Amino acid sequence: MADVLSVGVNLEAFAQAISAIQALRSSVSRVFDCLKDGMRNKETLEGREKAFIAHFQDNLHSVNRDLNELERLSNLVGKPSENHPLHNSGLLSLDPVQDKTPLYSQLLQAYKWSNKLQYHAGLASGLLNQQSLKRSANQMGVSAKRRPKAQPTTLVLPPQYVDDVISRIDRMFPEMSIHLSRPNGTSAMLLVTLGKVLKVIVVMRSLFIDRTIVKGYNENVYTEDGKLDIWSKSNYQVFQKVTDHATTALLHYQLPQMPDVVVRSFM
Repeated sequence: MADVLSVGVNLEAFAQAISAIQALRSSVSRVFDCLKDGMRNKETLEGREKAFIAHFQDNLHSVNRDLNELERLSNLVGKPSENHPLHNSGLLSLDPVQDKTPLYSQLLQAYKWSNKLQYHAGLASGLLNQQSLKRSANQMGVSAKRRPKAQPTTLVLPPQYVDDVISRIDRMFPEMSIHLSRPNGTSAMLLVTLGKVLKVIVVMRSLFIDRTIVKGYNENVYTEDGKLDIWSKSNYQVFQKVTDHATTALLHYQLPQMPDVVVRSFM
């Protein structure tokens, strides 16, 4: 805001002009002090008059000199820019009414916030324009209908590939055993046993992990019909908390281009 208001003004000359005004006021004060003191401290009347006139002339010369210096600096200061951002709103600060005086400061604050909002909006617009993914009604025309929809390759992986990835992960962790089953078709379910501490049920869709449940080692993980129980929680609060942490980890390990790395990192 200060940068905008100082356009067209020589700040160095402005500071010198303020000093010149102070010097001029001091010179004028000495003139009136001389008139107030009058003629004194001399034995004869003629001597007092000469001393008074000489002292008074010196003070007048000082006033004239300081006034000329102030006029010279006033020409160097320059004029403020005509493009004042608030235009006539600056006159609000001259209003003597008490209940209207804060209006000018509030207007300046709103102007600053408006500048900040415009700046951040420009940054956000630049970042959004850099994104390669653009969707609009114009792009979803006839060409989009003719073009076949691309199928995600990571969701149609053959079961043999998934089995091979799980077996390699099983060999990487000797202290952990992984049992793979497919009770509901091609989707794999893993029963992971970590020593004699806990058991984990991992529900997968191809190589994507959809759900995980952590239970104690002595807890039953099967239903009455012999299938993995993927819905009931653990009876212990500590394993319920571990389940929450494992679910949170699933949200962090996401890499669609390399799903096998995701499963290995999660394990």
